[in-house]
Amino acid sequence: MLGTLLADQGWLDQLSISQPRAAEILSKSSEQQHAAGYFHTLREICQQPSTWTKTAEQMIAAELLRECAEGVQTLVLTGSGSSEFAGDCVLPALRRELNIVTEVIGGGALLTYGEDALPPGRPVLVVSLSRSGDSPESAGAVSRLTNSDIRHLVLTCNRDGRLADVYRQHEGVQVIALDDATNDRSLVMTSSFTNLVLAARSLGMLDRGKEYVSTCKKLSAVASELLKTHMGTTAAVAASGFRRAVYLGSGSRLGAARESALKMLEMTAGAVATLCDSYLGFRHGPMSFAHQDTLIVCFLSSDPLLRAYESDLLQEMHEKELGLMKVIVGEDIPKKLARSNDLVIECAGLSEIGDDDSPVIHVIVAQLLAFFRCLEEGLQPDSPSENGVINRVVQSFKLHVPAETDGRGPRDGRKRV
Repeated sequence: MLGTLLADQGWLDQLSISQPRAAEILSKSSEQQHAAGYFHTLREICQQPSTWTKTAEQMIAAELLRECAEGVQTLVLTGSGSSEFAGDCVLPALRRELNIVTEVIGGGALLTYGEDALPPGRPVLVVSLSRSGDSPESAGAVSRLTNSDIRHLVLTCNRDGRLADVYRQHEGVQVIALDDATNDRSLVMTSSFTNLVLAARSLGMLDRGKEYVSTCKKLSAVASELLKTHMGTTAAVAASGFRRAVYLGSGSRLGAARESALKMLEMTAGAVATLCDSYLGFRHGPMSFAHQDTLIVCFLSSDPLLRAYESDLLQEMHEKELGLMKVIVGEDIPKKLARSNDLVIECAGLSEIGDDDSPVIHVIVAQLLAFFRCLEEGLQPDSPSENGVINRVVQSFKLHVPAETDGRGPRDGRKRV
């Protein structure tokens, strides 16, 4: 995908006029991009449209998915950080389509509470989402859930990771490793995140394979157009000097907002403070976060009822003159929702695709904003945490063994392995 973009000299010429900074970044040689520290991140953001179609075809051809899901009464999506938020992006759709108890539970909660963290209803399918499969929680959480009525499905971007390697031959555990291209080499998750979202999304469309693949192809087309038309505009926003960023979303787009807030926080090494919330929740205190130095990123729904509530909040923020500027993402965005200095990103086709599958498009906007803001901060997107506070894979930490209990607390300090 990036090669196609760079080969389009006309597009680069337009960028050089409208946003020289973006054109400068894209036109550098591979060696220069490596030296500047953004070679991997730039490619991983731009490759997403092409990787999505491959993931869709792989998932729909995976016969073991039906075996995993057959007869389950409860579905749990789990992961840590971005991987957990990927579950949030598909939760509303899976809950409705599967018509069973469906929840997202963080890997840390499963590691510390084990089966007590799971909702009732057996058998239960626990779907572990992971880029590397090497974080301490990943394998630790699976090892705590070994009852015969608990099934496991591992969706990972790393076929050689510990989670895939240890449990590939384990009874009750199925492993699907996505194409190696999705295993992002940069510190932050970009294409790995969106591909895990789409891989998990397939669970709700096992009987509608052609529709699922078609939707992913439509998403790919929308994302390609977004990347071609808004590199320059997002670079300009990133240079506007904001010190805070708010991300708002409803339903599945709340998951996108959570991921987006994390991307900006990670890629600026905490220099930009972030917050995410639902539109209705934002009024209840978090609105006080929106100072004059705050970027407000609004992911709009295509559903008329949700759009009405979202529009009301945007109008309220306009009247109260909150924030430095807004970035509004959606389709058929009313002009009245934007002030003169706001950026409106029209994504033709989102309404046809529907709210269930739009989060990956919204997230791309956030990835671009975080990428360019990272560069504005003088950091390297491939490894923005210069002092090593965070790493591509969470550093190993001690896993504690739970004590035996009889319902009244630990019993004689005896350990259970």
